[in-house]
Amino acid sequence: MPWKKLLAHVTGSIDEELRLRNEYLVTENRILRSKIKGQLRLKDEERRALAIIGKKLGRKARETIATIVMPDTILRWHAKLVAHKSDGSSYRRTMGRPPLSPKIEAQILRIARENKTWGYDRISGALKNLGHRVSDATVANVLKRHGLPPAADRKKETTWTEFINNHMDGCVGSDRFLRHGSM
Repeated sequence: MPWKKLLAHVTGSIDEELRLRNEYLVTENRILRSKIKGQLRLKDEERRALAIIGKKLGRKARETIATIVMPDTILRWHAKLVAHKSDGSSYRRTMGRPPLSPKIEAQILRIARENKTWGYDRISGALKNLGHRVSDATVANVLKRHGLPPAADRKKETTWTEFINNHMDGCVGSDRFLRHGSM
């Protein structure tokens, strides 16, 4: 039976040392907390670490040890950041179409600016030829979001230089300086 007394003595001294360490850390934490003005801003990783340890502690221990936040906050962090939900919400898909990539949005804007006579359907078709499936309604939304009017209004803003460049193939044989008719 002497080994039982020895074991009780060793475990008792270890428990006493852990209790003293814990008491020291709680006191140190309170002193440091009193030196800090305002609210602490914690990152999710820090919240997660506190939540994992705080969940393992009992309610009384959380109330005496937790000085940064309320004990219920630790449990809320655990529910939000650590515990896995069993309602399947992590597997649910979001509603609606996936968002348009900035690259495709830039292509829509470039095509619309370079081809002022092209409407939503034609821009959508051009993108389809490039391998991007974009509906005409999406093209319309992108152009509206960036302040570009529909093709009918964009046609009215065409300059002579743009007109000549767009119709260069048909204008090659024309003479703009010769006037036909009576003088």
